[in-house]
Amino acid sequence: MNAPNVLTLLRIALIPFLMIAQMSAFRNHEFVALGIFLVASFTDTVDGVLARRTNKITTLGQLLDPIADKLLVMAAFVCLVETGHVPAWMAVVIIGREIAVTGFRAIAASKGTVIPASWPGKVKMGLETVTICLLILGRGVMGKAFVAGKIGLWLVLAAAVYSAGEIFIKYGPQLLKEPSAD
Repeated sequence: MNAPNVLTLLRIALIPFLMIAQMSAFRNHEFVALGIFLVASFTDTVDGVLARRTNKITTLGQLLDPIADKLLVMAAFVCLVETGHVPAWMAVVIIGREIAVTGFRAIAASKGTVIPASWPGKVKMGLETVTICLLILGRGVMGKAFVAGKIGLWLVLAAAVYSAGEIFIKYGPQLLKEPSAD
């Protein structure tokens, strides 16, 4: 267990608190939820940088980090559906993309191919983070500026579909073909 892995585990541990804050009605719960989400998101940046700079990249970290990222985003979206800030169908597409790409990466890894993060995937993640922050604050805090979160949601959806398509088109043909029976 090293510092980057502890940060990843902290991100996972923050998820229930994020969900409680998002779903609660106490005064300023939006700001509490936003703070938790930002801290959790920050641990994602710090754990990766720390692991690379200190050469503490571990198998556990390589497994847990993307799982923690996806759990955080999925939890936030599930709560945003429940609060009425995100239509369920959009959350299903975005979460479904995460599951499909993760599964596809697992298939690739089993065949010795590493699918690195791509710039469209990084753009999607950046848009997702900003959009989730805006949507967590909600219409009550954001007022008319809440439309920025709704626009961001459509951009996240487009980036999710595009980045998944790019991965499947680039790696699909070679990974999904059955080996020949010579």
